[in-house]
Amino acid sequence: MLDEAERHAAAGVLRAAERDRAPVAPLRETFPGIGTADAYAIQLLNIAWRERTRGERVTGHKVGLSSPVMQRMMGVDEPDYGHLLDGMALREGEPVPAGRYCRPRIEVEVGFLLGADLPGEGCTEKDVLAGTEALVPAIELIDSRIRDWDIRIADTVADNASSAGYVLGAGRVPPDAVDRRAVDAVLYGPDGDETVSGRSDAVLGDPAAAVAWLARTVAAFGVRLKAGHLVLPGSCTRAVDVAPGQTWTARFGGGLGPVSIAFS
Repeated sequence: MLDEAERHAAAGVLRAAERDRAPVAPLRETFPGIGTADAYAIQLLNIAWRERTRGERVTGHKVGLSSPVMQRMMGVDEPDYGHLLDGMALREGEPVPAGRYCRPRIEVEVGFLLGADLPGEGCTEKDVLAGTEALVPAIELIDSRIRDWDIRIADTVADNASSAGYVLGAGRVPPDAVDRRAVDAVLYGPDGDETVSGRSDAVLGDPAAAVAWLARTVAAFGVRLKAGHLVLPGSCTRAVDVAPGQTWTARFGGGLGPVSIAFS
């Protein structure tokens, strides 16, 4: 367990790493004794800093470690989460400067656009579907301020679950118009060939289960998932490294359609 001064120091280390595009040693090495509770406190310190100094606002959340394989790798038995802010929103057709990030990667996700506030404690998949306005095709841009992606659970949680940005495609599908657990997703690389593929049930067997888990978990901190927010429940595929000059396109089944991201 860290004291308050150490938590603030760790938050500052991550801010400096992001600012300078200079990844740092794992926090678990620099701040021995850091635990998951410390990590979430550090995450919140930096979210509050971005709201206070940059005028950014929270527009949703993302779920990470939503596959059993990733949970085993991190030595945990549940997902983690991070915040999405309006400053992270990217636009299709506008190239993203790759040099803005430390070591960017992308993930393919079926996003949930909320049309109503979700309940907190006790939230179920049924509640999630009732409160979801539409499913959307999404690519999440992840980045680690930890050197060489050498992360464990406390490192990634403190680093806002490795969040960096996201882009949404134009497709909008009501959740009752598609089997949310059987949405195929294929990511095509710069040469137009298939790079990775997966299906939405890679996310806890049901991406709505990840959203329900998130609603229950953040409720303990007095947070609600609200109408108008975006929730990224976890990736359908493994993460893929990206580089300047590349364009990547994800194509989803179930009528969601495509979403693309380009890097300059």
